[in-house]
Amino acid sequence: MEKPGAEEAEAEALESAAAPAAEKKVVELKSELWRLVRLIVDDDDGGVDTYDELAKALVEFKHLTFGSPEVPQHFLCPISGELMRDPVILASGETYDRAFIQELLDSGSRICPLSQEVLSNPILTPNHLLRIMISEWYKEHGIPLPQPWSQDEGLIPRKERVPLYDLLDKISSASLQKEAMKELRLLTKHNKAARALLGEKPDTIPQLLSVLSAPRLTSDPEFRNDTVTAILNISMHERNRKILGDDPRAIPFLIDSLKNGNMVTRSNAAAALFSLSALDSNKRKIVELGALKPLVELLEQGKETARRDAASAIFSICLHPKNKKRAVEEGVAGVAWKGIMDKSLVDESLAILALLQRQQEAMLEISRSGAVPALFGIIRESTSRESKENAVAVLCTICKWDPTKRREVLEEENLSRTICTLSHVGHRGASEKAEELLRVLWSLEGRKKETRGIHLV
Repeated sequence: MEKPGAEEAEAEALESAAAPAAEKKVVELKSELWRLVRLIVDDDDGGVDTYDELAKALVEFKHLTFGSPEVPQHFLCPISGELMRDPVILASGETYDRAFIQELLDSGSRICPLSQEVLSNPILTPNHLLRIMISEWYKEHGIPLPQPWSQDEGLIPRKERVPLYDLLDKISSASLQKEAMKELRLLTKHNKAARALLGEKPDTIPQLLSVLSAPRLTSDPEFRNDTVTAILNISMHERNRKILGDDPRAIPFLIDSLKNGNMVTRSNAAAALFSLSALDSNKRKIVELGALKPLVELLEQGKETARRDAASAIFSICLHPKNKKRAVEEGVAGVAWKGIMDKSLVDESLAILALLQRQQEAMLEISRSGAVPALFGIIRESTSRESKENAVAVLCTICKWDPTKRREVLEEENLSRTICTLSHVGHRGASEKAEELLRVLWSLEGRKKETRGIHLV
């Protein structure tokens, strides 16, 4: 027999290591059943909760092994496709699960989904008879009766779940992983329900990330971009950020993609890190794992969209106080100032510098690069209130850190009255920063707190 090549051997190994999801679940349930039985018999510690857990595990094991019982069609909600938990009758006479039809009514719709007739009123009447029938069906098949849908659980109908479950099966097959990742990227792009569903069980996202252990895939530029973008999409759901951040593969893969991906992939990797950095715990991990240097390189060398994504990620990461010094050490101040001077990324770069204003090294670096006239120009010409405020804040800090620039700022102010004007006509944040700068200037010069007849408040 011909010896298989390296790629075929790897595929076979991955196939054998990745059993279908249903088979894995059966194995897990068997283990759980043995644990519960031993707890009851051997340890003589069979409380009521233990018996309830055992009953639920047995029912689930039965359904996985022998198949789930066929559900009567009229027990299913026409919207969600699932067994109704709280059936209610609409004014049209049609029955729906309360949570799903209420969500539709709350959106402003007054059309019955089934009959398409205009509703005379939005009143929902409990369908007691059908609820009793459904309850009896649950008992007959030994299935625990579920509670009505809660807001925390999320309204994810069966039609949204099925495509995702199919993808999870595909991701377990080495020959289908590349195709599955592309489908996952497309599915999670606009589908909020799919993103929420991925975080519903803590082991689902790690299962998807298991494909990152296959070098033949991660070296494929198309697969890399699909995976990075899928991680970005998945991270848009708040609950998923911790799961992704806690997985030892996600952030390192994004950082590696920042270094080795094409421009689109690098941009998406920066955007994904920005999304994950919404959590403080992820901010620390991202920096500790070495993301700042490639982010700064992207901020300097990338195309416009990539630079904006890098700037957003750097700004968010630097919101954590301990990361600011590291950012300065990686040269972010000089690169951000370059974006201001060439007018390619003014607002984003100013926001970063304002965040780093307590870092003396950063402020001294930009003060030696023509900062004073450039910042005065931004204050006068920018249409962004945030940029005006940030420019004044940076100018004020430069005056505190660099005595050689105070006279230059004073002379510019005496000529243009830019800061005085802003202190009186700017929005609250910029006005307060302007007043602070004027106080710094006059106090440092030993002058009265006034300029050209305009008194400070």
